[in-house]
Amino acid sequence: MIEKLVETVNGWLWSPFLIAFIVCCGLYFSIRTRFLQIRHVKEMIRLVTTGKGSEAGVSSFQALTMSLSGRIGVGNVAGTATGIAYGGPGAVFWMWVITFIGAATAYVESTLAQIYKEEQDGQYRGGPAFYIEKGLGWKWFAVVIAGAIILSMAVLMPGIQANSIADSFSNAFGIPKLVTGIFVIAVLGFTIFGGVKRIAKTAEIVVPFMAVGYLLVAIAIIAVNIEKVPDVFGLIFKSAFGADQVFGGILGSAVMWGVKRGLYANEAGQGTGAHPAAAAEVSHPAKQGLVQAFSIYLDVFLVVTATALMILFTGQYNVINEKTGETIVEHLKGVEPGAGYTQAAVDTLFPGFGSAFIAIALFFFAFTTMYAYYYIAETNLAYLVRSEKRGTAFFALKLIFLAATFYGTVKTATTAWAMGDIGLGIMVWLNLIAILLLFKPAYIALKDYEEQLKQGKDPEFNASKYGIKNATFWENGYTRVDEKKEQAL
Repeated sequence: MIEKLVETVNGWLWSPFLIAFIVCCGLYFSIRTRFLQIRHVKEMIRLVTTGKGSEAGVSSFQALTMSLSGRIGVGNVAGTATGIAYGGPGAVFWMWVITFIGAATAYVESTLAQIYKEEQDGQYRGGPAFYIEKGLGWKWFAVVIAGAIILSMAVLMPGIQANSIADSFSNAFGIPKLVTGIFVIAVLGFTIFGGVKRIAKTAEIVVPFMAVGYLLVAIAIIAVNIEKVPDVFGLIFKSAFGADQVFGGILGSAVMWGVKRGLYANEAGQGTGAHPAAAAEVSHPAKQGLVQAFSIYLDVFLVVTATALMILFTGQYNVINEKTGETIVEHLKGVEPGAGYTQAAVDTLFPGFGSAFIAIALFFFAFTTMYAYYYIAETNLAYLVRSEKRGTAFFALKLIFLAATFYGTVKTATTAWAMGDIGLGIMVWLNLIAILLLFKPAYIALKDYEEQLKQGKDPEFNASKYGIKNATFWENGYTRVDEKKEQAL
């Protein structure tokens, strides 16, 4: 009954119209910004390594790793495998496409988060609810999206991460899911009770480490199978356009699953990446917008692509026609779509090592993603609850989040992914409508940033200069919070 309801809601949310809407929005933002995702790659890289944090805000690099901790998760390992399972190799191409055009979308939402951010309890807060209320003046819409994000981040989506950790540990080490669940919530609870600074510090250390280790294994597998490069890339491109004889009948699924799993991995348009972007201490909103646009490149073109190539180079995958249930390709008899494909791929080069390595990598990927989920949920609760009862509300949120995480270790993977897709779909619909209506301030910020760069300046933003209302942090130009306190003394 519940599974049927979940399937029905998914069908409504993830209709072909939503796919078209996502692509059209990304193309619109790309064209209007003159494809900033190409023009400003060098500037993106420079910005990642510059800037310092403050008492209220984290550094650009910390904000980048916080957003990457949300993006680099189960979607990069199990999600990529699922995309191939139901969309064929061609789904990988559509993951690349949605990421390329999504970089412009990521810039818009993250810049808006910076423009309309505010300081609460000594920390910067921002995101869709904040820029909808301040930019559009629609309080009701802001409340709706805040509630939807809390529901998605704290209830619907943690289960995917926890379920994948439990499954991979059970397969690799024979550890009961109950034991894994207790361990996960114990370590997770220690971190989230420590606040956003602890989350930022944890992500800053763990994210680069886990990504580099994963990429090194992928490079080793690709190097051993280097002679297959033309065939694998040819298969990806032919399958993406229905030109391959085997996968020609699932062209629609290739596009649908490529966009869905690409979006799940890169998060462009969901509004989730806007929350860590708002937490950064920068002198100009466009700076963090460009950093966040770059983060989805790192996520998909490195980690997701590494997963896809490991699976395809080694041939460790099955492909299923979702509509008919027919198995088109079966290289892994009895293996469910998900992390098992990646585990089998690594085992081809490192026998007996693949399952354990992927289980550990998946643990780090999923764990840091859950850090990011909690931070995003807390930010939206901070928007809704501004009274002395906030502390109690935060405590309750932590308990609900930990309970949903624990529950995720025992429910089926199919249900976990379906519930996560519902949360994702709700956020995408609401946030894309908002940023389309609010594009102008983000566009103004980009033009202002580019003009100051041409003049050889380190750009600083003044919202009053352009008549942008309710951007209270920027209305008198830029001053670091700690400098404001010194001036007040």
